[in-house]
Amino acid sequence: MKSLARESGLMRAFIDDVDLVVSTAGDEHEITARVAERLSALLAAGYRLPPELTRASTERHLTYPLHIAADGSWPLASVVWDVGQRTGVHSHETWGVAGVYAGAEHEVRYLKPTGSAPAGPLTPAGETVWVPGQVTVCCTTDDDVHAVEAVGAVPTIGIHVYGGDIAAIRRRAYDPATGEVTWFVSGWDGVPGD
Repeated sequence: MKSLARESGLMRAFIDDVDLVVSTAGDEHEITARVAERLSALLAAGYRLPPELTRASTERHLTYPLHIAADGSWPLASVVWDVGQRTGVHSHETWGVAGVYAGAEHEVRYLKPTGSAPAGPLTPAGETVWVPGQVTVCCTTDDDVHAVEAVGAVPTIGIHVYGGDIAAIRRRAYDPATGEVTWFVSGWDGVPGD
């Protein structure tokens, strides 16, 4: 998959920094903390996504690849939800950091079920509304279940960094009322008109 983002100096520096963090940090908690600092700085510096990577779809949220590390160890993505769109409850199966570029994102977290626990309703673990410029560690392998919704009057756009090719990772979707799991692979979306 080719990188779709035009690389500004800000983006090139961010990519180089994340490459260094991923290759030198000790564990996923250190990686996510350091990547979150760098993503906060990128957003604060006024980085602008190419307009074609901010377009929403009326059908579902879209995940545009901005960059995929040469060794596949991490991708950078623009994730776009139209107003009112929401995800189901899902996992990532890797670490991830998300920053809000535009709009507002309502996140509902759940305690991650353990493999030995019987199926049953998921336990809510808190809610947050994230706004432009805010960055969160959205997932680590031990804390990895949530749902998000675009709230407000404009589409929600996030810049996300994950610890593996999120488009190819086999991930869990949960029924929050029963805990039942189904598996999915999300794939990447291309730029409209490509």
